[in-house]
Amino acid sequence: MNTAGTIDRPLTHDPKKQAPMKPSTSEPTGSVIEDVTTTGATDSRQNRTREMQLIQEALARAHMHDRLHEAERERRAVRLAAARRMQRRAERASLRARRALAMAVMQ
Repeated sequence: MNTAGTIDRPLTHDPKKQAPMKPSTSEPTGSVIEDVTTTGATDSRQNRTREMQLIQEALARAHMHDRLHEAERERRAVRLAAARRMQRRAERASLRARRALAMAVMQ
């Protein structure tokens, strides 16, 4: 039985041996891109691979950028908490010094 392949199960997976796609009769004329040569298909496939690789690199770069900003925010938050802790400690020490001075003056 010699049946033609379908989209899901083509006769061959080699794009050079596959039949070119023809525009359907239900679509208006000019809406379909003209047939490309097999070298064009190979070039577009290589470009697609390169573009896909660049997309992955751009995603990785964006992810690292976000991680760096998150780490910087975390460091700022830790520094702010430490500064507030030291400020409270300094205020308590100042109050103790004032009390000590007041006690010394009262006697």
